Amino acid sequence: MELTKLFVSGRSATFCLADGGLYHTEKVYDLKLNGKSWGQADTVVTSIYGLWPDTEYHLQVLEDGKVVAEDSFRTEAESFTLDVRRFGAVGDGVHDDTPAIQAAINCCPPKGRVLIPAGRYHVLPICLKSHIRLEIAEGAELLLATDRSRFPILPGVTESTDETRDLYLGSWEGNPLDAYAAMIYAYQAEDVVIYGKGVLEGRAQESDWWVNPKVRRGAWRPRMFFIIDCKDVTVQGVTFRNSPAWHLQPYFSKHMKFLNVSVLAPANSPNTDGFDAESCDDILLAGAHFSLGDDCIALKSGKLYMGAKFATPCSNVDILHCLMENGHGGMTLGSEMAGGMKNITLRNCLMRNTDRGLRVKTRRGRGKDGVIDGILFDNVKMEHVGTPFVVNCMYFCDPDGKSEYVQSREIQPVDERTPRIGKVAFHNVQATDVTCAGYFLGLPEKPIEHVEMENVTISCDPDAQEMQPAMAGGVEWCARKGVVAINVDLITMKNVSITGQDGVKLACEGVGEFVEE
Repeated sequence: MELTKLFVSGRSATFCLADGGLYHTEKVYDLKLNGKSWGQADTVVTSIYGLWPDTEYHLQVLEDGKVVAEDSFRTEAESFTLDVRRFGAVGDGVHDDTPAIQAAINCCPPKGRVLIPAGRYHVLPICLKSHIRLEIAEGAELLLATDRSRFPILPGVTESTDETRDLYLGSWEGNPLDAYAAMIYAYQAEDVVIYGKGVLEGRAQESDWWVNPKVRRGAWRPRMFFIIDCKDVTVQGVTFRNSPAWHLQPYFSKHMKFLNVSVLAPANSPNTDGFDAESCDDILLAGAHFSLGDDCIALKSGKLYMGAKFATPCSNVDILHCLMENGHGGMTLGSEMAGGMKNITLRNCLMRNTDRGLRVKTRRGRGKDGVIDGILFDNVKMEHVGTPFVVNCMYFCDPDGKSEYVQSREIQPVDERTPRIGKVAFHNVQATDVTCAGYFLGLPEKPIEHVEMENVTISCDPDAQEMQPAMAGGVEWCARKGVVAINVDLITMKNVSITGQDGVKLACEGVGEFVEE
């Protein structure tokens, strides 16, 4: 076993126990810390809590009493602990504890810890600041207020006094629009850690957030976690549930880690995406569990205005050892990606019962900066996923999505509105009981440059019900279908097996070159 240290704070640490498992380890291991029993580990990415600041520790991983891996580390120093109970928080689930929690955060010195102990805390949106550690302890549950009239609104665009620049705070589906503040939000904060085994409960099912969800009322729906122009932020261990809209959205931020988080909502909940990083750089998302009503992970870079204005791609993202269940897509790029995507890797993940598995969405109009390249999906297992592989350049959602310009199968002029997809690679993927093996739909004027499939095994479900494999005009509903490739410059298949389909393994139209080994 290879033991890798991913993160250490003053009171917690996260390790990767690489024993060949994807989300869960192959076996259950015993943990010892400084020679004392410290519980068990059954997930590859494992966090430990209850540590003491500025202390040396030696971690041992044991199998049947034998040490199979070990590592030493030192926790970071901590200045002070501020318990929100001392600031007046009640924790009875009824009293408004927002002022007490916010006061503790505002008063916390650099490298200090704000502790939310066990209890049920009724809260409105809470704003973070730099250089703090926020612990949401085991048994602590933050309950988001349900009355939208009490929420602050983050303005989408604010013009500077000298009219030379703008301030962007609110966002909705890739555009700078007024939005209610998230349950936890921050602007230009740095060196922040949120950790613990507690729960953030959005209570959207108890309010009207999911009623007519595409209708703006006052402002657009809030997220659970929304940070703007932040850096060096880590979220560890926390459970997020039932968000009014997307759960986790870092926005124009960089140098972040999201470790062992859980994101949960009903399978029929609207737009409850799990993790939607937008125009962000340098992200590690590891050991997360998603089960919700939309895309589990959806990386973005602006719909039109923000992407064209700032041309800031989502880049250098590493996703590993995650579990994606239910929802529309396991891992999605787009469709809001006018700023592009580059150097995105998903490795060692498990997907179950999602509509689609590994999914790329763009369309005409996303623009010349909407370049998608350097995308690798490696070592993924999918079970009962409708269509495991989708690259769609004619995604039809939003008001203009079904327009003639977006959906035309005729060659259109290549201009500043035309997006580009470079290489998308699928390696070491096993997909069982699928409905349609894959759908690659490029633009006739700008085909997908390269789709690479290597060591891929796909088996169709004999009882599959028809579905639309890609959300684009003219894509027929189907079941037990092989891979469809339309407008692709190069397809390479090495050691690819597709079984149980009706008809051919690969149907090509407008494919420049096909290489099979």
